[in-house]
Amino acid sequence: MSATTASFPGRPFASSNERSVPWYIWVGILAVTSATIGGAWDVSWHRSIGRDTFWTPAHMMIYACGVLAGIVGAWLACRATFGRDTRLRAQSVTIFGVHAPLGVFLAAWGGVAMLTSAPFDNWWHNAYGLDVKIVSPPHTLLILGIRAVSVGMLFLILAAMNRANTAREQGAVDTDFRPLQILFLYLCGLALGGQMFFLQEYTWDVVLHQTQAYIAMAIGVPVLLALFWQASRFRWAATTASLIYMLFVLAEILILPLVPAQPKLGPVFYPVTHLVPAKFPVLLVVPAFALDLLWQRTRQWKPWKVALVSGVSFVAILFAVEWPFASFLLSHASQNRFFATIYFDYNSRPNGYDRMRIFFHPAYGWPRVKGLLIACVCAIASTWVGLGFGRWMRGVQR
Repeated sequence: MSATTASFPGRPFASSNERSVPWYIWVGILAVTSATIGGAWDVSWHRSIGRDTFWTPAHMMIYACGVLAGIVGAWLACRATFGRDTRLRAQSVTIFGVHAPLGVFLAAWGGVAMLTSAPFDNWWHNAYGLDVKIVSPPHTLLILGIRAVSVGMLFLILAAMNRANTAREQGAVDTDFRPLQILFLYLCGLALGGQMFFLQEYTWDVVLHQTQAYIAMAIGVPVLLALFWQASRFRWAATTASLIYMLFVLAEILILPLVPAQPKLGPVFYPVTHLVPAKFPVLLVVPAFALDLLWQRTRQWKPWKVALVSGVSFVAILFAVEWPFASFLLSHASQNRFFATIYFDYNSRPNGYDRMRIFFHPAYGWPRVKGLLIACVCAIASTWVGLGFGRWMRGVQR
């Protein structure tokens, strides 16, 4: 596949009558938010009711993301390719003769992947069971599609934000850099939540005394925090994204149990009467805050040195706060609506680890030390990739 960058004539920022957040960015925000809410609702539906039909409200919210992304992408591509909007054409890249901003092509792939996963998921459930793991091939394709739409919208906002920042640096006034930055940080929080959604089977409360949980988070989280911090030009980006992730999960915990529900599949080992929410969020905000402080003071360091210190710090701080907090979550002191350890799936057996409030194969001694060392290596590499890609993203204007 060949891709060429269109010429970028004139000043790289919008004129005064173009200084407003475009409607398609708001639609993109709505699309990613819809998928995020729908995904959380769908998992709760499976845990509370079971998979009764494809046409659930949660599924419709998820796939609405792909439809909305398709509308935005088609409109921008048609206008840039066949229209006379020279400004949009100048802010586009060209792939196979089609002109559109870079984010449109990413979101378009994501929308296609999401819609492709729908019949695949239906077939998979019919072939292998009505209720299966989150990380199954059709679910993985769906989650990758949602992530692609999210990244595409991030690029759309980022390009506009970078152009506004260039305008600001060149003396222009009244640009939209700040509202675009806020929207970018909001999507960063949803993206971090999406990453933790994909990792939730590895970060369940009963497995938080296994080193696999910390290895999984070391691979998937620092790369995003570093990328957000670099690309957003906001010194508290990692903390902000982590807070948005936590607030979203806490809202789920407080709202979903208010909705009546009962199982439609058997066997039923626990009498569910309302929707079961997610587990309490991982305390990512603590290492994220530490990384924000570290990165503000290491701007002149070499990238490898920043990545080395950041990776070790992330794992050490995450372990220091989450390991004892996991013990609290399995204690009777956490049995309330806020910490959400009073909710169980309808198929939770009485002798299950969650019902008995005991850890699943906890790691101690040398296996724990070895696992944490592996997590540190993964976090260092993850941070290095995030910092490098984030620096490149600061120059994206198309």
